[in-house]
Amino acid sequence: MSHPSPSHATDTPCERLSGSIERLTFHSESSGFCVLRVKVRGQRDLVTVLGSAAAVSPGESIEALAQWVQDAKHGLQFRAERLQVILPGTREGIEKYLGSGLVRGIGPHFARTLVNAFGEAVFEVIEQNPERLEQLPGIGRKRREQLSAAWAEQQVVREIMVFLQSHGVGTARAVRIYKTYGEAAILTVSENPYRLALDIWGIGFKTADTLAQSLGIPRDSPLRARAGVRHALQVWSEQGHCASEPEALLTQASQLLEIPAPIIEQAIEDEVQAKHLIRDQGLLYLTPLYRAEQGCAVQLQRLLQGTPPWGQIDVSRALPWVEIQTGLTLAPSQRAALTTLLSSKVAVLTGGPGVGKTTLVNSLLRILQAKQVEVQLAAPTGRAAKRLQETTGCEAKTVHRLLEFDPSAYRFKRDAEYPLEAELLVLDEASMLDTVLMNQLTSCCGRCRMRPRCSWSAMSISCPQSDPVGCWRI
Repeated sequence: MSHPSPSHATDTPCERLSGSIERLTFHSESSGFCVLRVKVRGQRDLVTVLGSAAAVSPGESIEALAQWVQDAKHGLQFRAERLQVILPGTREGIEKYLGSGLVRGIGPHFARTLVNAFGEAVFEVIEQNPERLEQLPGIGRKRREQLSAAWAEQQVVREIMVFLQSHGVGTARAVRIYKTYGEAAILTVSENPYRLALDIWGIGFKTADTLAQSLGIPRDSPLRARAGVRHALQVWSEQGHCASEPEALLTQASQLLEIPAPIIEQAIEDEVQAKHLIRDQGLLYLTPLYRAEQGCAVQLQRLLQGTPPWGQIDVSRALPWVEIQTGLTLAPSQRAALTTLLSSKVAVLTGGPGVGKTTLVNSLLRILQAKQVEVQLAAPTGRAAKRLQETTGCEAKTVHRLLEFDPSAYRFKRDAEYPLEAELLVLDEASMLDTVLMNQLTSCCGRCRMRPRCSWSAMSISCPQSDPVGCWRI
């Protein structure tokens, strides 16, 4: 196999690669992501392979379907879309595999002993005739049983991965399925592959449906109808809707799934009974969206209570001061808007391009930062966050980064128990945020402890500070 030139690496079609794993550079037990150094026949240098595997060890062989890519930091890499791990077939590979620690109870020394005793038949001995292990010095019944159990555990992992991959499931998704269901993965998936869309983040209806078709589940199966109803509502939500009228959902799901309407009607009722859907005021909601919408309302009502953390501000003095600082004269409408922003705990600033929203945000930040208010800036996308940072001169983050999204656990670290450390949150392009993410964001706002401050309205005219802003820092 020849390497493509680096300049065309990312444009190359998928290629097949096979070889033996010489070194395991990295492997995440939670996600399965791994970085391997692989010896490929006919090549002098080791090849770096990136992929996903539930369990992997030096000495094993791999077969991968992947693309060559040129990484700016690490050079040429083989990024696998599909990675299949195969037990080694040579004495050297078997010894390296058994000595890697993947099978509990077998280290490098014992691996060498096993290979010397049984040669290339060692796997067959461990799996089918484990009593022969007791022929070796230091191996009694108890240790033999421990080795057999550890080997069986690894075999279960392999069987699950082979089963899933044989039905068209990619390696990364197969790892997530195994991590979710464990030894029951094959049984669970075979009984109801549509559970994947409910139980595993990142697996949707289309993936589950493809797997179901491969397993021979009929297209008009109640299982498919129920999953399809949820999928139809999800498609509807991607257009900005949190709920649907029953008739509209029935029509959309019937067309999407090509299933008769009576089966869809029963599927809707079954999903409501299972509490995967919620019927409220004549509308049907996906349960997570319903709870998120309710949560947003509750959180906004909570945030509206009380006074702003920066206290009361004398806008008759603050507005002229900020005009001097920025060198801009605010229009009457901008002054009115800024007065509202300074006196409100929650406010929405809207308007078309060029009406002065950026000027208002910058003025707000100038005034509150002078009072040493802790500020956080965020936007739904990286591009919007970068633009917000450039226009304000303050650090801005994506909402996912602000809430400290953990990709390994598929959850946010920031929540009501671990709130944002800020007294003012400026959210740009808020209309782009979906309901679930907005609920997560509002749940961790306004919960931090506030420290007492001096406010302009409480200042006397004889304040010793020549610059009234200085009093804010008391």
